[in-house]
Amino acid sequence: MGDWKCNKCGYTLKAEKPPEKCLSCKEKCEFLDVSCYIPECGMTGSDPRLR
Repeated sequence: MGDWKCNKCGYTLKAEKPPEKCLSCKEKCEFLDVSCYIPECGMTGSDPRLR
């Protein structure tokens, strides 16, 4: 499960993979993986540096 952020409106969601269209702005956009993979942010949730 990853944390995904819409590159247009900033909406974030948890999902295995991002949807084709953003659930918030209803646009087809690129979702950025903002999941935390490093010890500094606990390796859980989203990385605050990517928000």
